[in-house]
Amino acid sequence: MQKCMVYTFTLSVMLQLQKISLVQFRNYIQQKFSFTEKVIGICGLNGSGKTNLLDAIYYLGFTKSYFTRSDGQNVHHGSVGMRLQGHFLLNDEPQEVISILRENNKKEFSLNGDEYKKFSEHIGRFPCVMIAPDDVALIIGGSEERRKFVDTILSQIDRDYLQHLIDYNKVLQQRNSLLKQAAEQGNINEALLQIYNEQLAKNGEWIYEQRVLFMQSFLALTLEFYARIAGKDDSVSIVYESDLQKGKMLQLLQASRQKDSLLQRTTVGIHKDDLSIKMEETPFKNDASQGQRKSLLFALKLAEWQTLKSKKGFSPILLLDDVFEKLDEQRMHNLLKWVCTDDGGQVFITDTHPARLQQQLSEVGVRFQLIEL
Repeated sequence: MQKCMVYTFTLSVMLQLQKISLVQFRNYIQQKFSFTEKVIGICGLNGSGKTNLLDAIYYLGFTKSYFTRSDGQNVHHGSVGMRLQGHFLLNDEPQEVISILRENNKKEFSLNGDEYKKFSEHIGRFPCVMIAPDDVALIIGGSEERRKFVDTILSQIDRDYLQHLIDYNKVLQQRNSLLKQAAEQGNINEALLQIYNEQLAKNGEWIYEQRVLFMQSFLALTLEFYARIAGKDDSVSIVYESDLQKGKMLQLLQASRQKDSLLQRTTVGIHKDDLSIKMEETPFKNDASQGQRKSLLFALKLAEWQTLKSKKGFSPILLLDDVFEKLDEQRMHNLLKWVCTDDGGQVFITDTHPARLQQQLSEVGVRFQLIEL
């Protein structure tokens, strides 16, 4: 059932998803959706497929799910293979994206009929930002969550960054395998280790420099958004931390040689980078209230959205999953007013209560479409 509520406010959208088709994706056996407005409300009970629809949109932008690592986990239970097809408009030019997971688990991804040889070539063409309930791990989880967050932004902005990151991780795995093999055999191939060190250092130094440049504006933007959402700054600080702040990576690898051999893994490098988040000089995740955590999460995500918009020249698609459970009514109104009217991007919002979502969007005064699952 699809309803379209139309109001007087209009904005142009440079990137817009017009239609999507899902075959054997999660709880969808076969379903098509058409999106006629820049703001799309998706309503339904828990388990009706709201989040899965957002994930399908994300998948078309990133060639993978936001929630699962394995493509097979996205296939409808009891089925074999899946297919997603999206029709976008980018600068008024129609774009067709198709993803197919074959019965033999071979994945294919194509743009306008041309199949990609490397899926990484697609990243950044149709940028999007997801805000989901479990994203609080970005605040309270381990450093891997925050590195992944930063890498996701930079990979959409700069294809060279993504390639350096892929190369770095490949060499990192090779070096770790060599260290494990050396522990088992009692000796190590010194020449091969040196090659891995040099390759790791070359890619690591480049990635570090890009992260430093990125953090200068991104962290300041995040704190600005936090103060806007929370109503005050709460003395929150965010600092980028890296081993490479202590010296060149090649020297760090050489200095950690004994420790690496003992632990059978590479213990220094940009794969250990983190964001140190504090409030009043104490760890944020220890003392922050639920409201403060939610405010910082939204600040990080909106800074991502704004950064992508600035770098790409158009707004990325914003996917808001169950956000009404995260913010109070006034903050929710302010957020929607900003992302739905002050900026020109397409926004998808899920909620379990159609009346609540309709009221919020009506008060903002923006054209929207309401889909009830």
